Amino acid sequence: MSAKWLLFLRSFLFAILTHLAAFSTPIHKAPALNGTNVDRLALLAIKSMIKGDPQGLLTSWNQSSTDFCQWQGVTCSPRHQRVTHLNLSSGGLIGTLSPSVGNLSFIRVIQLSHSSFSGEIPPEIGRLFRLRELHLRNNSFTGSIPDTITNCSNLQLLSLGNNNLVGKIPDGIGSLSMLSFVSLYGNILQGGVPPFIANLTLLDTLSLSYCQLGESFPNLFHRLTNLRRLSLAGNNLIGNIPRCFNNFSVLSGKETNLEGREDTYGSILGLVTLLDLSSNNLSGQIPSELTTLHKLKSLNLSRNQLTERIPNKIGDMKSLESFDLSANYLSGELPMSLSGLNFLNTFNVSYNNLTGRIPTGTQIQSFNESSFIGNKLCGAPLTNDCVHVDKPHTTSDQKEDGGSHKVDWGLIISIALGFITGFWGIVVSLMLNRSWRITYFRLLRKLIKV
Repeated sequence: MSAKWLLFLRSFLFAILTHLAAFSTPIHKAPALNGTNVDRLALLAIKSMIKGDPQGLLTSWNQSSTDFCQWQGVTCSPRHQRVTHLNLSSGGLIGTLSPSVGNLSFIRVIQLSHSSFSGEIPPEIGRLFRLRELHLRNNSFTGSIPDTITNCSNLQLLSLGNNNLVGKIPDGIGSLSMLSFVSLYGNILQGGVPPFIANLTLLDTLSLSYCQLGESFPNLFHRLTNLRRLSLAGNNLIGNIPRCFNNFSVLSGKETNLEGREDTYGSILGLVTLLDLSSNNLSGQIPSELTTLHKLKSLNLSRNQLTERIPNKIGDMKSLESFDLSANYLSGELPMSLSGLNFLNTFNVSYNNLTGRIPTGTQIQSFNESSFIGNKLCGAPLTNDCVHVDKPHTTSDQKEDGGSHKVDWGLIISIALGFITGFWGIVVSLMLNRSWRITYFRLLRKLIKV
């Protein structure tokens, strides 16, 4: 029995080892499907859609090179050797963006700005849940902004400006709570400034200029207390400028920690703190609340339909470097507080209904006449002096002799009152006092004899 059991056990063990060997064969083929190979194939697919490479950026991208982390414009994580950063900006690349970009599942930053990409932005972008920054500005992308972009839940920067995108801004962008920079300027969008912007409470920069959005100016910025740069120029917006701008804690100087965001996003719109609402159809007066934005460096409200006076405290905005209120219907005099703005390098109040003397200051007089034309202003730097006239009917002769021919009624009345008081004082005294009366007439008789 022992010999039969040994034979059985040997046969059983052999069968088990045979099955294990059979199932182990696919394990040796697994490297062909690993993550690094997926990234390499995705990059090669992106290259295959590029039809022009004038600067040779993709020369190192070839089938024979397996170390794709060394390819130009590609950065990988040291630990996993997966693509985390793709930077092909300013390379003049011509072509379309491959849907395979959605296979770079570890990527955090895509920089393809200042090139000649065309076609639609692939919806596969929505697979990149680790994506933090998407730079596609200054290209020729067409179609709409893909709705799938709202799946990129870690997105902090969205820069799609100066393309040929059309349609409505996806509402789902309002759910991307990490967004601090949104730039969509220079596209053909519709639907007005989307209300969901109010949900992006971390927003630092919003640029929707020249998108033809239309509709009324939204009163939704009161929740955006971190907003530092707002540009809505050229959208045919109507209505009044809201009075909520003093809620912007960064612009008003209530928040001082501005480092970091300036370093990260400053290269896109420059290190400038701005408010640009120019080239719209905004009406009404300039809200006095604007003058509380003490950190603001650039204010542009030109080419609107604003009326009434410029706020008197406009000079409180001591950080202003650029100031443009031209081509409106503003009236009254220029506030004297403007003379306290010492950092201005751009100033324009032309083509309004302003009157009076231009305030004297170290900066205001340094600008040329074109900054003031189209008004009824006088004084330097304009050639027409301010002439002060006291009396509109006073002749030149009267001015020369100091007004000696004028009747001084005050003096005449004083003399008359003095004479009447003195005369009646003497008469009454003589009538009431007999001794004074005798003495007076004796003196008078002596004077007559003499």
